[in-house]
Amino acid sequence: MDKIIIFFFLLALFIGNAYAKTEYYLTLRNDKVNLRQGPSLDHPVKLVYKKKFLPVLIIDSSYNFRKIIDHENNSGWIHISQLSKKQTAINYKNNSILFKKATIYSKPLARLELGRLVIIKKCNLKWCKISSGNFNGWIDKNSLWGNVK
Repeated sequence: MDKIIIFFFLLALFIGNAYAKTEYYLTLRNDKVNLRQGPSLDHPVKLVYKKKFLPVLIIDSSYNFRKIIDHENNSGWIHISQLSKKQTAINYKNNSILFKKATIYSKPLARLELGRLVIIKKCNLKWCKISSGNFNGWIDKNSLWGNVK
């Protein structure tokens, strides 16, 4: 009887891990990061990112490398030492409005251009408090691509 219980417990544990969420967001740690065609330093560089804290979606892993997709659908492999957990996002709606409070009825502070990198301070159900340049305020989550939990 004990063996059967242990068997089902281990089976449930492995099945649960198989369906675990494997996609998550990280950001680029440095101003210059190589995107490679494969998961090793021997593979050729596809492109070079030159924007620190750019968010990327992690879709796979292989030892010390992570396969990523960026906001322009470029994909490739980046060494884990070049990634960080800082919460950032890209504004993907042109002229998104930054508000003083988390409501459309509060004072508008600025308009964000398409592709603007923002640093996320915190998020609630519909809004994220962000920092961009000299501005701090709230923006609708639907305007952002990145780590908006």
